Amino acid sequence: MELLLEYGWVLLVLIALEGLLAADNALVLAIMVKHLPEDQRKKALFYGLLGAFVFRIGSLFLISFLVDVWQVQAIGALYLLYISINHTLKHFIKGKKPTEDAKPKPDKPKKQSGFWMTVFKVEVADIAFAVDSILAAVALAVALPASGLPNIGGLDGGQFIVIFLGGFIGLIIMRFAASYFVKLLQQRPGLEVAAFLIVGWVGVKLAVITLAHPDVALIDHHFPESSIWKASFYIVLVLIAVIGWFGSSKQEVQDEDNAIKEVEDQQPGKTFQG
Repeated sequence: MELLLEYGWVLLVLIALEGLLAADNALVLAIMVKHLPEDQRKKALFYGLLGAFVFRIGSLFLISFLVDVWQVQAIGALYLLYISINHTLKHFIKGKKPTEDAKPKPDKPKKQSGFWMTVFKVEVADIAFAVDSILAAVALAVALPASGLPNIGGLDGGQFIVIFLGGFIGLIIMRFAASYFVKLLQQRPGLEVAAFLIVGWVGVKLAVITLAHPDVALIDHHFPESSIWKASFYIVLVLIAVIGWFGSSKQEVQDEDNAIKEVEDQQPGKTFQG
């Protein structure tokens, strides 16, 4: 029972983090395709989501074989820390709001990309989003106790399933619930900063795992699995989320708010014809 609770807790954390990141990602993708005609916008997003699914599955199987390589762990930790610090600094130093890119801007004569070039750009963006998502999921899951399921690559079977479910649910959120999370981010802008601070804190966790690797051995090999570290990690994670929620005053979202409509209008419809 304790094992199931620990796995379930990590999966819930992943779903919440994926939801917030997916909202930001969905808004970016909606902006990327908005210059296309409506039917082409939906096709571009459909192909983009399909490509994202294939890439995430392939990446997950690849990283399952590389997860025990300390150099890969170190690069992953540095990358998560970089995107966390970079986004946070942009938010506070430049005063950039989460939905600033969705606000109307002065018209400028600019040649827009064609359909397939837009699809290509969407795929590239999906790859970047998938890297963030998979690295964060791996960092959260690798310290979980062994489930007893057969290993997949260098990952315990249970850890692999948690990472897979987190990424898959993230794609579902991008497809069906993105507008809800965009609205939540607009009502509570601090949640976006909190999400990226959590990404950075997950990067710290991956750095601890790297330092405890037998080939590095700068800290005790069993420390990442210790109760003290696990409790400290999740206490700080919850504190970041709570501060992000209550530290951001609730803002009213007007019906004509562009950011929400931007995502809602570009979601592939249920009647989509390939």
